[in-house]
Amino acid sequence: MAGIEANAPATQAPAPGSQAQGAQAAQNELPGAAGAETAVLTLMRMHRALERIDAGLTPQQYRILKLAGAGGERSARLAERLAVAKPTLTATADALVALGYAEREAEAGDRRVVRLRLTPAGRAAVERADAAYTGWLTSLLDATGDPAAMLRAFGDLDAAMDERRRARKAAKAAPARGAGNRS
Repeated sequence: MAGIEANAPATQAPAPGSQAQGAQAAQNELPGAAGAETAVLTLMRMHRALERIDAGLTPQQYRILKLAGAGGERSARLAERLAVAKPTLTATADALVALGYAEREAEAGDRRVVRLRLTPAGRAAVERADAAYTGWLTSLLDATGDPAAMLRAFGDLDAAMDERRRARKAAKAAPARGAGNRS
């Protein structure tokens, strides 16, 4: 993942025998820590670039609307899937409701359960944001020479993150189940 932005200028190779060339060679030989550090910085740079895209929604609003649009999620479940605190989700959801992009709906039979659903205006906002974000990413991926491989790698990362979330959830639930079985 050499460059992050599709229009970033090409970097010049380090001079032969220079300290920079030695560091670059060491990094290329060590896919572990050094490669992971580079990947972390790249992901952070991508995140910042996505924050600067004029999509009409913040990345946080976009993520919430995308998940809510997938089927009216419970607020607690949305907070878990987004890895945000419930008060953070509530504040963002309040703003989305005030903008007319989402509405809260109490679940029949259990008024404590609240679901967030997209309004037609919210669906339109998501479509505009989809176009802005995917346009940026498509341009960047095209610059890699193998956009399909990059998309597969993102899919693999997404699946790995989902698996880690499930494992953490199962680990938290295991002690609770064990505590109830003591005599």
